[in-house]
Amino acid sequence: MFDNLSGKFSLVFERLRKKGRITEADVDDTMREIRLALLEADVNFKIAREFISQVRAKALELDLLKGISPGQQIIKLVNDEIITLLGTGNHELLTSKSKPNVIMLIGLQGSGKTTTAAKIAALLKKKNESPLLVAADLRRAAAIDQLQALGSQLEIPVYAENSETLDPLNVCKNGIELARKSGHQWVILDTGGRLQTDKQLMKELKTLKTSLEPSDSLLVVDAMTGQDAVNTASEFNEQIGLTGLVLSKLDGDTRGGAALTANHVTGVPIKFVGTGEKIHELEIFHAERMASRILGMGDIVSLVERAQQEIDQEAAAEIEKKIRKSQFDLNDFLGQLEQVQKMGSISSILDMLPGASKVKSQLPSADLSEQKLRRTKAMISSMTMWERQHPDRINGSRRRRIAQGSGMTPADLNQLLNQFKHMQKMMKQFATGSKRGLSGFGINGF
Repeated sequence: MFDNLSGKFSLVFERLRKKGRITEADVDDTMREIRLALLEADVNFKIAREFISQVRAKALELDLLKGISPGQQIIKLVNDEIITLLGTGNHELLTSKSKPNVIMLIGLQGSGKTTTAAKIAALLKKKNESPLLVAADLRRAAAIDQLQALGSQLEIPVYAENSETLDPLNVCKNGIELARKSGHQWVILDTGGRLQTDKQLMKELKTLKTSLEPSDSLLVVDAMTGQDAVNTASEFNEQIGLTGLVLSKLDGDTRGGAALTANHVTGVPIKFVGTGEKIHELEIFHAERMASRILGMGDIVSLVERAQQEIDQEAAAEIEKKIRKSQFDLNDFLGQLEQVQKMGSISSILDMLPGASKVKSQLPSADLSEQKLRRTKAMISSMTMWERQHPDRINGSRRRRIAQGSGMTPADLNQLLNQFKHMQKMMKQFATGSKRGLSGFGINGF
């Protein structure tokens, strides 16, 4: 996410931090580099120029020639200006006086609307809210089946009508009425995809909004399309009136132009961002946190929140006890890998760490890191419980059987066992030498 832009900002800021004093010429050089970085990120030329003008004017007002840590002051100015660019408006879901609250999702075909509906429902369920999904996309052949499959996976009810009617308004009304009678607090309407230039379908959408009076009308746009996504959002807002945006596929957007400028251009707040294909990879939008990621400073707050949601604290405490007693085995390690995978892809976790772009540039690729985790899980899963508990006693014939069962080679298995043996040595040192916690142990090498 934003790898190119974050990398360029990191280089610019690294040079600034090394300077004890900054001249006006240094400010101009820095602004020039930031402007080029923004343009390469697919930020509109006028917005980039306005951004640089604002930061430069504020920088010169601070009298940086006499300031302490002038580089840090400029970094703060850039950070504040990005937050302003990202963040006006209400980023929370809106509620209505009468229940249920209705969220209407709209967008182009292929923008990820149906998956986003399920992701929002999953977020609400985690907060002990009671959502109902309504399958109102009656044109795409597999839309109803897809939403029902996602609802079944999440154990969230889906209202659908299997008749051949093409009246989405009646489906939505019936779904909302069912939610009201059943006590659901939220209804999420998955409407059909449409182009903003299709007058008939846009008229249908206006009728839906006028008749249903949803508390939120959210447009799902594909962040990877850059300024096209921003232009689409502007046109939908002019014709329909939006209360929020959802940027899907943000994990694949290495430039960041859509995320940076969508709010500024449309005046519509971003409410959610999709950070991966998995059902839990949807984040509530926070302008301050997103600005920190864009500038390569990470997002530790979101990382901690995600860990608290996905990691079993009791299991973590039990693992710590095993490490202290030098009893940590491959079965425990498999459990730790599964806990990490619940938090999302390795790439999305790295995005939340300071200097993420530099770390990711040193990896073969994010996909390779994911692939390595899957291979490790496959090899451990092919072992018997005894073998997981006694990895040092796995002989040649057992190694061949495990490698064959996992689709790996004996060399792959030897590498895993050697790395785990090294990890156990480190843990023994930890158990006998200190009580510093578990921060020194991770999944590096696996």
